[in-house]
Amino acid sequence: MKEVGIGILGFGTVGAGVVEGLQKHSDLLAERTGLRLVIRKIADIDLDRDRGVAVDPSLLTTDAAAVVDDPSVDVVVELIGGTHVAKELMLRALALGKPVVTANKALLAECGDEVYAAAGQNGADLLFEASVGGGIPIIRALREGLSGNRILQICGILNGTCNYILTRMEHERLPFDQVLAEAQQAGYAEAEPALDIDGLDTAHKTVVLASQAFGRSVQMSDVQVEGIRGIDSLDIEYAAELGYRIKLLAVIKEDAGEIEVRVHPALIPCSHMLASVSGVFNAVLVTGDVVGETLYYGRGAGREPTASAVIGDIADAARNRASGTPNRIPAFVALKDVPTIRAADKIRTRYYMRLSLKDAPGMFGRVANILGHHGISIASVVQKEVRSGAYVPVVMLTHAAGEGAFRAALNEIDALDEVGAPTVRFRIEDFE
Repeated sequence: MKEVGIGILGFGTVGAGVVEGLQKHSDLLAERTGLRLVIRKIADIDLDRDRGVAVDPSLLTTDAAAVVDDPSVDVVVELIGGTHVAKELMLRALALGKPVVTANKALLAECGDEVYAAAGQNGADLLFEASVGGGIPIIRALREGLSGNRILQICGILNGTCNYILTRMEHERLPFDQVLAEAQQAGYAEAEPALDIDGLDTAHKTVVLASQAFGRSVQMSDVQVEGIRGIDSLDIEYAAELGYRIKLLAVIKEDAGEIEVRVHPALIPCSHMLASVSGVFNAVLVTGDVVGETLYYGRGAGREPTASAVIGDIADAARNRASGTPNRIPAFVALKDVPTIRAADKIRTRYYMRLSLKDAPGMFGRVANILGHHGISIASVVQKEVRSGAYVPVVMLTHAAGEGAFRAALNEIDALDEVGAPTVRFRIEDFE
């Protein structure tokens, strides 16, 4: 049976999972691919740490470039992370015509144009299923299974850390800071959690999905990004009373020749399937013009789910290389007549608002007048029978309004002397 040599760059959590999976399912992979996938080299800066998987010491090296250049290595697996060293090694491998498998969403989001072009110019595979959604085969679905569709919308819960925090806040009525600290202790959140809770990790994944779905270059600067830092459990409770659940949502939506690309906490109807995604799980809802709605669900991170996606890509790369069909499915296909990016101020959604208003006659009317002046109509109002000094919380849901008009109205409302604190606002996604 023909052997295909695998070189792995990065022997951390995911790298160890990939090695373990390749060892555990060596015979199964051979049966399915008709090839023997053999690990030739593994590069890492730390060769002594116990990864919980047995490896022949002769396979280990600290010289990542030597792994790329090794003629016995047919497929390069980049699991280093970051956007500098990893990019240089990927470009080096692609220049040699070697297929590259990666889980590096940050690199693809920030340097995707360059690495996609290098793969195409050198006729080499660039496979990145593990970059979005852990073990969920969402990239393969967009590139292959849904290739006969014009993608209309993608909405996803793409960060397990944020979903875990929001789930616990809702179910246990705990404050954000407490749940974050406990998530860090449990290993669900990093010691420095900004990448997750400020929405940047989700934004990286959103760029990758948007580029694949719409066949155009999408940059991080095109994405509106808001995270979940400091969300108040009060709003989670109020949302639930109104029939909604708050999730950190990635939204990619085409309308009238423009696409919206945004990441933010959003109210989702409790009856919608995405609202039921809890804990560390991820889900991606894709709407195509032919197929309609399709849902992809599973664990979005972690050693085993991510390793599963990487190994699937390794098998595909090995098949393509062995059969002489490299770049059978290009990493990126630029389409004609691609939509433009919609300006932030032009995006229209419904809104949830929690105002802190002085308990005085005419206050609600003043707020309603400001909203009406900016073309924003109120769908419902709930006044809570609680006080913070002289102020009471008032929750409003609006009909659809433009982002620019809503922001201007909010600035005007918050400038009122009778408003006791900045208004809390969330977008609402009704999936109509």
